[in-house]
Amino acid sequence: MATLSKFNLLVKQLYKSKLKSRSFVVMTCIYLLVMSVAVFWSDIKELFTGDDHTQQIAIVNETTADLSGLFVSDGDMKFIQNESNISALEKKVKDEKLDAIIKITDQNGQLHAEIATFTPLKLNDQASLNSILQLAGQNYTVQQLSLTPDQAAQIIGAKTIISNKNLNEKSADGKSEEEKQSGLWVSYAVGILIYFFISTFLSMITTEIASEKGSRAMEMLLVSVKPATHFKAKIAGVLLLALTQMGMIAVVFLIYAKFAKNGFIWDMAASIVKELSISYVIYAILFLLLTIILYLIVGALFGSLVSKVEEAGQVLMPAMMITLIGFYVMISGISNPDTIFIKVFSYIPFTSGMIMPMRIGATDIGVMVPLISLGILIATIIVVYLFSISFYKRSVLTYSSGGVIKKIKTVLKVTT
Repeated sequence: MATLSKFNLLVKQLYKSKLKSRSFVVMTCIYLLVMSVAVFWSDIKELFTGDDHTQQIAIVNETTADLSGLFVSDGDMKFIQNESNISALEKKVKDEKLDAIIKITDQNGQLHAEIATFTPLKLNDQASLNSILQLAGQNYTVQQLSLTPDQAAQIIGAKTIISNKNLNEKSADGKSEEEKQSGLWVSYAVGILIYFFISTFLSMITTEIASEKGSRAMEMLLVSVKPATHFKAKIAGVLLLALTQMGMIAVVFLIYAKFAKNGFIWDMAASIVKELSISYVIYAILFLLLTIILYLIVGALFGSLVSKVEEAGQVLMPAMMITLIGFYVMISGISNPDTIFIKVFSYIPFTSGMIMPMRIGATDIGVMVPLISLGILIATIIVVYLFSISFYKRSVLTYSSGGVIKKIKTVLKVTT
């Protein structure tokens, strides 16, 4: 009972002190700022480019086809239809009263469009015009076939209905493209969360323990508290901080999604979630939490190895490199999540949290594959936890210099 009371006291003290710390507040604000920029990027972009005037573009159609319905004016471009006096239009372009002239002609039965400008168009405007003109070329070809407007619209708007049939009765039903795309994007978000949370809280728990050890406060603290209790309290306190920060980000995102941009983000997120299965959501949450716990255990162990805060970066380097490798492997899987490279890293416990949710959501795998990966991750956590507690009891009061390997050897010599 006394041990539990001391554990709760340590967790509460760590949680409150770190929750009010400048580093936690600043990091949380940075994450919220990055998310805000991503959500309101179009508005921010408009704020910096708001002085750009609407592009005035004249359309000179020398064909017999009616293409006026494709050139629809909006806030970025205003199309002036049915022009014919090229010389007068070119003078307006030179005088900067017009931004461009699009001359549409027929060349050997195909639509040819010439864009005349005095000042080159911006990349986005040029890309938009090219898309419209490509569609105009398709419409022109269809109109040349002497079809009715309804027939032409039916051909242009035709879509192939695709369904999947799995002839292997023992395997799970194949996912649709929409389900795989949704799983891919959610997995990408989970991987990013894991990377940033590990980067933040792995460093936090390591420096926290290193700071107590370097100031000799650890020696006084461990007089009344067992090293194992101290070890578990540090992990629990930092994990609570990570969950708190995660909750803050989730709440702000939900507020943005519901009320920003007339609920467009909410509708888009709802459509993605709709394609996800309950089992996938459970797997994603488990891999996220368990991966963070694994790295926190390793971070606490690393913190007990160093003699002062300045050495924390040195011992953290291997773990951060593994995290970075997992992050880049995950990014490489966005284009093709079925490679052998992705499959191998989805079983490695330190990277499976980033990789396996991608395989679950974006590929057709059996039920056993994620269970095996999850089992390996849980087994690794148990083994690392038991080893770390045993090692922590001795390393936390051992002071030595040199690299990580030398520090480990020193502790082992003391303990044997």
